[in-house]
Order: sequence, then C-alpha cells, then structure tokens
Amino acid sequence: MLSNIGIPGLILILILALVIFGPKKLPEIGRAFGQTLREFKKSTKELTSDVMEELDEIEDKKKEKKTENS
Repeated sequence: MLSNIGIPGLILILILALVIFGPKKLPEIGRAFGQTLREFKKSTKELTSDVMEELDEIEDKKKEKKTENS
C-alpha cells in the first residue's frame, strides 16, 4: 500500500500536513503518532509472548500425557 506512494507523494503529503496543521502543531502530532506506534508495538510483543507461552504449556502437557501413556 505505502510502496506505491513514492518520494513525490510523500513530499506532497508533508506539504499538505504543514498547511493544514501548521508548523507549531506538526511536531506534537508527530510525537503523539510515535508514542502510539511504540505502544502498539509493545502491546503486540506482549500478546505474542503470551500466546507463545500458552502454546508451550499445551505442548508440555501433551508430552507429559504421552510419557504417562507409554
């Protein structure tokens, strides 16, 4: 999706953002966007690690049952 924009498209988007929001508001918006991305990335990592732990526990239980049945 973003690979089709190109350099001219990015420049146009930045100019439009500068005109719409102004030079004073733009750094605040960028900072808020960065914090949002950071929080999203952190939440994604936590969710992934929780799911992996659950899967490991399930595999361990299966192995225990298999050794008990043998």
